[in-house]
Amino acid sequence: MDTARRPGRPPTIHRHDVLIAAVTVIDAEGLEALTMRRLGSALGVTAMSLYRHFDSRDAVLAAVVDFLAATVEFVPHKKWPETLRSFARGYREMLLNHPRAVALLATHPIDQQRGRELIAPLLDGFAAAGVDDERAVTIVQSVAVFTLGHALAQVGGEPPEPETAPYYDTWFDAGLTALLKGFA
Repeated sequence: MDTARRPGRPPTIHRHDVLIAAVTVIDAEGLEALTMRRLGSALGVTAMSLYRHFDSRDAVLAAVVDFLAATVEFVPHKKWPETLRSFARGYREMLLNHPRAVALLATHPIDQQRGRELIAPLLDGFAAAGVDDERAVTIVQSVAVFTLGHALAQVGGEPPEPETAPYYDTWFDAGLTALLKGFA
């Protein structure tokens, strides 16, 4: 939503502030706790003032998905399988850092255009290796869904148990290696 076109007083909060607060509420209290009223309270504003930035709670949730996806860090390598491995590990790290948001990411797809922008370095690596775009997107989506499902199995919406981490790390690496070998 474009805030510049709305009449009235200038905003005291900005879209980015709302997203940070939404993630903070989700991380601390869970997805169910995120209401417009709770979000307004976290920001020290009325719930109505949030509608200056977002049309609804669903619009906030969609923006949170895009926001969290944009925080995934990975290192481009010369070979696409290593870039994809780095992406999967970065995606998993983000998911494990926000366990109460994993179900949200599993049920609300990222904006398609924004998703393509975020994986552009991956797609460039595939193109350089002669892999057509449609197949590259299928491979990236397959690895992303595996990673998301694995994180959901590990955390179930709650912070991961430290003592189980080695088991899940080994399981994740074995599955990821098998996927990458299969696609290569």
